[in-house]
Amino acid sequence: MAYLEIVTDRGYYTSCGGFLISQDFVMTAAHCKGRKITVILGAHNMKKEKSTWQKIEVSEQISHPKYSSTTRFNDIMLLKLKTRARWTQAVKQIYLPTWSTFIPPGAVCTVAGWGKTGVRAPASDTLREVQLRLMDASTCRGYLFYNSNLQICVGDPRKTKSAYEEDSGGPLVCAGVAYGIVSYGYRDAKPPDLFTRIPPYVSWIKNVLKNV
Repeated sequence: MAYLEIVTDRGYYTSCGGFLISQDFVMTAAHCKGRKITVILGAHNMKKEKSTWQKIEVSEQISHPKYSSTTRFNDIMLLKLKTRARWTQAVKQIYLPTWSTFIPPGAVCTVAGWGKTGVRAPASDTLREVQLRLMDASTCRGYLFYNSNLQICVGDPRKTKSAYEEDSGGPLVCAGVAYGIVSYGYRDAKPPDLFTRIPPYVSWIKNVLKNV
């Protein structure tokens, strides 16, 4: 997991999640773009800096060329690190799926982040993890914009667990691979949420990693 400290274009601070996919690149959501991003790897409690931490500035923010802030389609971004991450017990990469990977609705996957724990609650100091069920497309028909080829409907509406603000950009890990990216959800924090589906972007990701 990566914690992203972001200075926005307006100059205030916010945060997102992300995940390391190589020693040079972190993946996150495109809407986490900012004037400046610092990545913190190997962290658990953001209030207690430890020797496991690696703080690395981002040299380049590469959003998907077709990202739309209106529909949140193609909400995926690669962050090139100024210096390479070091592999340690606390810092490892997450493996990506192949373009043909398909995990069916009903599967239970894991999401982690330091996001808010409730509508009026602050962001969490410690990394939290939740297991969420993949839902079929009809569960997300309440969303104005939803494309089941590009997005995943995640979280059982009969439960209260979900990803929320500042969890954006974190990975949805299914069967050991990063299958999705936290994108957005309802204001009241009730599931389901929409996640960016990673398999359609695998060739774009490989291209960026090779050419940047």
